[in-house]
Amino acid sequence: MNTVFESTLKSLPRIGRGKVRDIYAVDGDKMMILVTDRLSAFDVVLPDPIPEKGRVLTELANFWFGKLGHVVPNHLTGIDPESVVQGADEKAQVRGRAVVVKRLKPLPVEAVVRGYLIGSGWKDYQASGAVCGIQLPQGLKQAQKLPEPIFTPATKAETGHDENISFARMCEIVGRDIGDKVKDISIRLYKEASEFAATKGIIIADTKFEFGLDDRNNVVLIDEILTADSSRFWPADQYQVGTSPPSYDKQFVRDYLETLDWDKTPPAPKLPADVIARTSAKYREALEKLTGKKLS
Repeated sequence: MNTVFESTLKSLPRIGRGKVRDIYAVDGDKMMILVTDRLSAFDVVLPDPIPEKGRVLTELANFWFGKLGHVVPNHLTGIDPESVVQGADEKAQVRGRAVVVKRLKPLPVEAVVRGYLIGSGWKDYQASGAVCGIQLPQGLKQAQKLPEPIFTPATKAETGHDENISFARMCEIVGRDIGDKVKDISIRLYKEASEFAATKGIIIADTKFEFGLDDRNNVVLIDEILTADSSRFWPADQYQVGTSPPSYDKQFVRDYLETLDWDKTPPAPKLPADVIARTSAKYREALEKLTGKKLS
C-alpha cells in the first residue's frame, strides 16, 4: 500500500503545502498538485494518514473533471506526473495521486452550492430562517432537500475557518461579471453531478468548487471537485429527513474526536486503527459507487 503523509520530491521545487496537498513548480506556467493521505478535521491536520485517501481523491476528481468538461474548462494539462519527476521513489510518490495543472490566478473565494439543509447552513437557518442571507421557506427540517440549490460563497482561509459571505460581498471581491459566471457555473456543475450521482445511489448534499482566471480572464475550474473532502455524499438508502445522514467522508473521524477531551486546536490526537481503517474504506466505497472503479 502506497501511503504518503508528506511528499519528499527533490527534482521539483515545492511552492506550497496545504492541509492535504503539496504543490510543486513544473516549468514556468505549470505546477504539480500532489494529494497526500493527510486528513484534516476541524481545520487541524491529524497525525495519522488515511491509507489510499490521496489516490481516491485524485481518481474521483479526475473522473468528474472528465464528466463535466463540457460545462467549464479545467486546469488539467494531461501531462503524466511521473514524466516530470526523477527516480523510482519519486515516481512512486506521485503515482495515482498527482496531477500536472496550468498555473492560474486563483479567485480568493470558495464557490459553495447547497442542495440540502445541513451543517452550517442548518445552523444558520435555525437562527435566522436564512442561509448566508438567502431567505428560505419556513418549517424546513434538518437534511431536507431545498426547493432549488442555493449558492453560498465563502472566503478562503489559509489557516483556521472559512467564513460564509453573501453573493453581493463575493462580487465586491471578484467583480460582478466574474461573480455571476462563477455562480451560474457552480449551480450547473452541482445539478449535473447530483443527477448523475442519484443514479448511483448517492445524494450530493452540498459541495464546494474553486476557480481561477487564465491570462485572458476566462473562468477555469481548479483544485479538486466533487470528492468526499469537498462534498457531503450521503447513501440514498439511508437518507432520512430530520436526521443527519451518514456520509462517505471523515464523519467517523469527527464523531470519534467529539468523544475526546480535545479543544480542536493543534496538536491533534492520534487515531485508533479501527477509525483509520473505516475511514479509508468509506473513501474507497464512494469512489467505487460513483465511478464503478476500484483502486488498482
